[in-house]
Amino acid sequence: MAHRFLSRRVCQPQYSFLKEQSSIPRAFHPQFPKTPARRTYATGESGPNPKPGQSPFKVWPFIAITLAGSGAYALMVNSRTEQIAAPKKDVPVFSPSKVTVLFVLGGPGAGKGTQCANLVRDYNFTHLSAGDLLRAEQDRPDSEFGQLIKDYIKDGKIVPMEVTVQLLENAMTDVVKQAGGKGKFLIDGFPRKMDQALKFEETVVPSKFVLFFDCPEEEMQKRLLKRGKTSGRTDDNEESIKKRFKVFVDTSMPVVDYFRKKNQVVQVIATKSPDEVYKETKEKLEQRLGKDF
Repeated sequence: MAHRFLSRRVCQPQYSFLKEQSSIPRAFHPQFPKTPARRTYATGESGPNPKPGQSPFKVWPFIAITLAGSGAYALMVNSRTEQIAAPKKDVPVFSPSKVTVLFVLGGPGAGKGTQCANLVRDYNFTHLSAGDLLRAEQDRPDSEFGQLIKDYIKDGKIVPMEVTVQLLENAMTDVVKQAGGKGKFLIDGFPRKMDQALKFEETVVPSKFVLFFDCPEEEMQKRLLKRGKTSGRTDDNEESIKKRFKVFVDTSMPVVDYFRKKNQVVQVIATKSPDEVYKETKEKLEQRLGKDF
């Protein structure tokens, strides 16, 4: 499936997730008292005050270069932020009467991908994986944001929500146009945080509910370690798996709890065989959406 990407939307920055500011060293700031003398790289002597007859200007070139570099970096980051931030929208792009979205959540190894594939096969859903879209974008040769995405993933951080939400919107727009204005989507592994959930529903389309595959951590770890023997994925190892569990509990479970309070969670116990899990999934979706969903 071909996707359109972020370069089509450019506006003034509205968000501060990448902003950095250069700062004046405490020793030279007028609002702070003088700090105790300490060794400086510029003079090799205790400072900040130079000895009588010693030039006070030796340290300033180093400070000037540092501040100039910080300022240049801040301008570069702000420029990229300016491109990422999407225009504020008064209403969501799609109407929930025409576009159905189910968020699919569950811990790593809960079987989300397998069950999404079954639903696509039998009910003509479009399966969108936020992770797959980000990986595709970072590898796209002419992507403006490929390196930014790589840097966030490499550092184990969640990519800024503006990027992920925009990629999902672009992919959905392509499908809806081809389907005459309608569409049914399973959005897998998203939202990972509350701000992502709120932003998506505010700007793209309100979701129907969260399809939550509930599986104990011990079972998920056993599945992932088994998968790691053949998957080739670098994060299918015991250390990485434990980190992924922690991230899910800390960031994604609050999303599940939020939608549960709104009676918008369909929970499926995912400890049985894939066929048994799918049978329960279909039954619960039919109860919620009707037999012809």
